[in-house]
Amino acid sequence: MCADHSQIYETDCCIAGGGPAGLMAALLLARSGVKVVVLEKHKDFLRDFRGDTIHPSTLELMHELGWLSEFLELPHQKVPQLAMQFGEARYQVVDFSHLSVKAPYIAMMPQWDFLNFLDNKAQAYSGYQLLQSTEALELLEKDGVVVGVKAMGPLGEVIVKAPLTLAADGRDSTLRQQSGLKVQDFGAPMDVLWFRLSRQVGDGDETFGRLEPGQILIMLNRGDYWQCAFVIPKGADADLRHLGLATFKQRLSPLLPFSVERLKEIENFDSVKTLQVQVNRMERWWKPGFLCIGDAAHAMSPVGGVGVNLAVQDAVAAAKELAMPLRDGVVSTEVLAAIEKRRAFPAKVTQKMQILVQNNLIKQALSSKAAVKPPLMVRLFDKIPLLRRIPARIIGLGIRPEHISEALIKGRDD
Repeated sequence: MCADHSQIYETDCCIAGGGPAGLMAALLLARSGVKVVVLEKHKDFLRDFRGDTIHPSTLELMHELGWLSEFLELPHQKVPQLAMQFGEARYQVVDFSHLSVKAPYIAMMPQWDFLNFLDNKAQAYSGYQLLQSTEALELLEKDGVVVGVKAMGPLGEVIVKAPLTLAADGRDSTLRQQSGLKVQDFGAPMDVLWFRLSRQVGDGDETFGRLEPGQILIMLNRGDYWQCAFVIPKGADADLRHLGLATFKQRLSPLLPFSVERLKEIENFDSVKTLQVQVNRMERWWKPGFLCIGDAAHAMSPVGGVGVNLAVQDAVAAAKELAMPLRDGVVSTEVLAAIEKRRAFPAKVTQKMQILVQNNLIKQALSSKAAVKPPLMVRLFDKIPLLRRIPARIIGLGIRPEHISEALIKGRDD
């Protein structure tokens, strides 16, 4: 504690945000001998997340680190296939089971369990420090170079001095805004209302989406309950809530694969959460002493559920490039630019595919008053099982999947 009562930390790398990108980067850097301070504004990880899909790409990283068996001891549900329903006809569109990985399926896992797992692993390294209930508020700069972060913690002001600050504080990143770096917004035709319904005997276990004229419902198997996503036109949330809970349930009724009696579980709108869908990307991810990764660099559409896994991939790529420079105490702008160059390509390609689906399927379905017809590709995927491996590869492994380098595998236990 210094004279003005600020808490001062000096470290190799300050990471804002204890989500998947921030904790994965912190874990891998600490494992490589780098001192890391993570600033997480919440007191714990027990929050209402929707990004609970752990894809084969992330499971493969757990395997490469030697932790897959332990990781899969956490509560989860396996999703080896994905289906879509148009009216009463159901189409099989994705089959992960043929991917050449140790765990060829999506693991539906509460994100708080995933984050606690990463945190527990990182705690094994003395260079790792997590400051919870501590929100990053301001970048500290000297001669045009970011040299740390000012934050607010439970005991007051916190100053973290570091040669590199990683912004992994999400799509509404405070530090990204502080940086002055520009963001390109691509728009989205929809928002999503999230809620839960109990899962009962006879429901089946298949994760699927159903498209009807003017509305879409996605149901994710979460073991003892269904995580439901009701897709609505962009900005329609307030009007729908104004019409009342009865109207909301009336719109849901024809989409459910079971009795509408279960809608009684939604007692009020407090249990219905709104996700305002964004699709955007920074024009440049870095400035001297500063780098954005994950949602802070590129907010993804929920299409494909790839956001968490893309963020984890960013973290792995960043850790591989940054470990040695951070141990030496100097990170050049060339290194930061190289990380952006490697990860901007998969972000761009993935967003282009998401926008294609948004504009040519979701937007049309939400605006349609007639029966929604399945696109040609959906019909082909259903009729020719071999073709289902294509979306499985794109969704499950992503564009340019990252792997744990030899240096990161070995780690550096203190």
